[in-house]
Amino acid sequence: MRIACADDWPGLIEACSDAMAKVMPNNKVGRVQCTGCTSVVSYSKHWPCLFPQHGPGPKHARNIALVAWQQAIVDEHPWPLLRGLIHSDGARVVNWTTRPLSTGIKRYEYPRYFFTNKSTDIRRLFTDTLDTLGVAWKQANAWNISVARRASVALMDEHIGAKY
Repeated sequence: MRIACADDWPGLIEACSDAMAKVMPNNKVGRVQCTGCTSVVSYSKHWPCLFPQHGPGPKHARNIALVAWQQAIVDEHPWPLLRGLIHSDGARVVNWTTRPLSTGIKRYEYPRYFFTNKSTDIRRLFTDTLDTLGVAWKQANAWNISVARRASVALMDEHIGAKY
C-alpha cells in the first residue's frame, strides 16, 4: 500500500504511518520523499483483503462500497471515518460575507467544512455518515459537500479537529 501525504501536514504523515504499523504489525512501514509529498509505504499481500474496493482505474470510475464488516466498523465508529475523509479530501475554512447596515458595511465570518471528491460513491459514504450523526450538510456543487450550520460545524469541530 502506498499513500501519498502532503508535506504540509507532518502530523498526518505520522498518523498514517502509525495506522499502517498497527494494522500490519509484522510488516515494515517506510517513507518515500517526493516533491511536495511523502508516500507512506507498506507491502503485504493482505492489503487487498482489507480494501476490497481497490482496483484498476480511478476511484470515480469504479464502484466504491463498504462490505458488511467494514460498514459494521463505521456504524460503531463513524467519526474516525469522517475525520479521515476530511483530512484527506476536505478542509475547515472560514468563509465571510458582508451585509449593509445603517452604520456601514458589516463583515461576518463563519467556519465551515468542505469535502470534495469526484467519486459519487465516496461522497455518498461521507453524506450517509453525516446523516447518521445528525450533521446538516448541503451539496455545494457537483463534487463538493458543505457543512455550514453552526451546530453541525461545532459537532464536527468536537470530533474532527484541525489538520496538523
